[in-house]
Amino acid sequence: MQKKLTDTTLRNLKPPASGRLEVWDKLLPSFGIRISDKDARSWQIMYRVGFGEGRKQRRYRLGDAKLMSLGEAREAARKALGKVERGGDPAAERVQVQGVQAASDSFAAVAEAYLQRYVKKNTRASTYRETKRILDVDLIPLWGGKPIANIARRDVDELLDTIADRGAKVQANRTLATLKTMFRWATEKEYMAASPIERMRPPTKERTRDRALSDDEIRWFWQAAGELAWPFGPLFRLLLLTGQRRDEVSGMAWGELDFERRVWTLPRERSKNDKAHDTALSQLALEIIAELPYLSDTLVFSTNGANPVSGFSRAKSRLDAIMDRLRREEGGGAIEPWILHDLRRTSATGMAGLGVAPHVVDKTLNHTSGTIRGVAAIYNRHEYMAERAAALEAWSSYIEGLIRPAPASNVVRLAHR
Repeated sequence: MQKKLTDTTLRNLKPPASGRLEVWDKLLPSFGIRISDKDARSWQIMYRVGFGEGRKQRRYRLGDAKLMSLGEAREAARKALGKVERGGDPAAERVQVQGVQAASDSFAAVAEAYLQRYVKKNTRASTYRETKRILDVDLIPLWGGKPIANIARRDVDELLDTIADRGAKVQANRTLATLKTMFRWATEKEYMAASPIERMRPPTKERTRDRALSDDEIRWFWQAAGELAWPFGPLFRLLLLTGQRRDEVSGMAWGELDFERRVWTLPRERSKNDKAHDTALSQLALEIIAELPYLSDTLVFSTNGANPVSGFSRAKSRLDAIMDRLRREEGGGAIEPWILHDLRRTSATGMAGLGVAPHVVDKTLNHTSGTIRGVAAIYNRHEYMAERAAALEAWSSYIEGLIRPAPASNVVRLAHR
């Protein structure tokens, strides 16, 4: 059967009583849809390869018609048929699971090509590191030797469920986002006919966090960090004092510190927004850095001299346990769950509470989309360094007032006559 395939035509197609129904497109010959008696629907192309008596007819399945739109399928069909015109055989390439071609189409090989040819060249260094981590931890160990074209939506569904079941629900969302981008690239490069997850929704609905530590929690945090000791104790304290990101502080290098100017300069290759950023160092921050051991000529927080510290989850668990003990000793209320990134929000909230202007807080935290936007953002290139230094010093003094309360005065005030 041949019809002009449209969304309306597809909705009106009913499954056959038995066997299969095939409807071919009038707009794109050799492209069509196959429907089983159980209403399983798939996009297909038919073509011929070879010459003379050796000429053979091939069928190639493009994807599930319930997951892949008509427009996506038609575009995939054009690409596959174009490959046929150039002498290729999509069906033969798919079933070829031995040899060099199969290896080059494996998930691991395509993932490496994606990292080197796209991610490394077109994204920030932090994005490259996170993408590589997701691929190395959850994806390549599972699918490394599998042809990428054979990965189905069901495979991705099962993987995301596994990640969510171990308590990493937000990580499941990040994994899906990584796969979507990679599969789009793989489709453009013709490693696969179409992405099976293009319209797949994130498994978890995320909410914007608004957690900031209270004054009591800041005191318990500071004391617990002191008991935690090197390297995470001082590192965690600097997170609160500077308001900067965890990976940026943990990757701090001695060469980035200017003690004379009291400034830490984050180079653009380590910055999330691909822009160098200066952070003023308060007196309390300088005291912490001055007491750090010098174990590497490059990295400030390193146990081997070559890589920044790792093991944040275990260190945070120890910190939580110490904070809870301190809380119980004081008879304080329960501490609501919090994450290290909440220290950054605590810094921003604290500075705002001290009267620091919102645009200065944004600049201090190195936010790219802050209170200065549009035309104002284009023309206002002032970096507010003096204001940022004053803001961080004020925030540092506030923390110091919490952790080092002023001694009680022995001066007795006399009543007025």
